[in-house]
Amino acid sequence: MPSFDTVLEPNMVEVKNAVEQAQREIGTRFDFKGSSAAVTLSGQEITALADSDFQLQQVLDVLRNKLTKRGVDVRFLDPGKMEKIGGDKLKQVLTVRHGIATEDAKKIQQLIKGSKLKLQAAIQGEVVRVSGAKKDDLQAAIALIRQSMAQLPLQFTNFRD
Repeated sequence: MPSFDTVLEPNMVEVKNAVEQAQREIGTRFDFKGSSAAVTLSGQEITALADSDFQLQQVLDVLRNKLTKRGVDVRFLDPGKMEKIGGDKLKQVLTVRHGIATEDAKKIQQLIKGSKLKLQAAIQGEVVRVSGAKKDDLQAAIALIRQSMAQLPLQFTNFRD
């Protein structure tokens, strides 16, 4: 029976490379000289530090540009709250999404059920597996999921006949 998996997996190697490039650019830019502006990656979290709100926005812009150039969708980033730390310094933690959240997986499953296509959607942890009898129905399901869940950078892997 033909099937495919709907996943949400960023390329962490490219994320790491983009963060390192952003660190280099922040270190060499004139407007960041003498400031505490920095970007660090630890596990699934990217931390941006700066002296002011404007500088923090500049640091995040540099990071987004580097991620885009490396082919990483910025929709993987889940921004946290800006926090004041020690004096005038600001910090913002961006979490890199990995795996489809349970609510989103249920939405995808309901979308498949309500589409009138002869398909089954099964939630398997952080992956949604869609299976059916016809390959054309699966391709229609991929188009439907892409259109309806545009806020998520979903990939479709493991397509089998």
